[in-house]
Amino acid sequence: DTLWDLAIAEVEKRENPDDNDVKPGEVWEKSVLFMGSKSGGKTTIILRCLEREESPKPTLALEYTFGRRARRHNTPKDVAHFWELGGGTSLVELIRIPITSHNIRSFAVVLVLDLSKPYELWTTMESLLQVTRNHVNKILTKLEKTNPEVAAEIKQRMWNNLQRDHPDYTLVDPFPIPLVIIGSKYDIFNKLDSEMRKIISKTLRFVSHYYGASLVFTSKSEALLLKARALINHLAFGYDKSKSVSVDPSKPLFIPAGLDSMSQIGPPPASDSDLGKMRANTPLELWRKVFERTFPPKSFCDLQDTKDPAQDSQYAEYEVDVMRAQKNQELEQYKRNASKSWREMDFDSD
Repeated sequence: DTLWDLAIAEVEKRENPDDNDVKPGEVWEKSVLFMGSKSGGKTTIILRCLEREESPKPTLALEYTFGRRARRHNTPKDVAHFWELGGGTSLVELIRIPITSHNIRSFAVVLVLDLSKPYELWTTMESLLQVTRNHVNKILTKLEKTNPEVAAEIKQRMWNNLQRDHPDYTLVDPFPIPLVIIGSKYDIFNKLDSEMRKIISKTLRFVSHYYGASLVFTSKSEALLLKARALINHLAFGYDKSKSVSVDPSKPLFIPAGLDSMSQIGPPPASDSDLGKMRANTPLELWRKVFERTFPPKSFCDLQDTKDPAQDSQYAEYEVDVMRAQKNQELEQYKRNASKSWREMDFDSD
């Protein structure tokens, strides 16, 4: 290599620290899992990121697609694997399929929350992030025994977005893998009462900062979709991380990870006397209690709302449907026989 080649390589290394472990000519592979509110716009965001002109369809269980991009001119195209979890919180256990010990180093999560449904917001967020975090932590525990260097690298990377001299360094609890939180349907959210909007915005700012996540509000607006796309492209293809910030509650929020602070966010939106009466073990629990005073969680069950794909005419297959009907009949017959046998059993002790 010439001195000029070495200089270029050094500049690229400094500008793109995340791909230091990718050698020239190698293909970068990243995986991103999209999860969140049912009908929150996950599919639309994915299609926009991949520049596909398709009409979004309801997601069934867990769906997969991929995209390919070249980081620089005349280089192999990198691959990003996009997974999408449907069903809101009802199918969260399926996250074990895409997130494995083999790809944990290159995995990221995008949580899409429907801003137009604030009464479901915290429940959806807490359920999905808790199960995901528990699963990732189990993988890390196993890696500590089989590959301690990789486990240590992942744990150290959790703190990369927050400098040690950041005033909140001891107050946050970063998510174990990169996380982006997207507040969707901003156009509908913007019609809510201004005080409600402030509470939601302030709460999501705290949650994102607490987890070391990036936060962006989006809608069908092309300008807002581009901002969400910039954060996702950083995760999926290693594009430069945006340094712009928008924290004005009267405008769509855009805050890359590590660029917010507790002092800027302020205390939970409640009086000092009310805060003093609330019992909480962590700052996150305190914010949840304050948020749910204004937006008490609705009692809802995602499973009841999930349509059975077997009943959807667009997935009809004659041979499969005939066999399914036969198996259903056999199952019903088995139930009747079992019930009859149970009634006829003699429970006398003699």
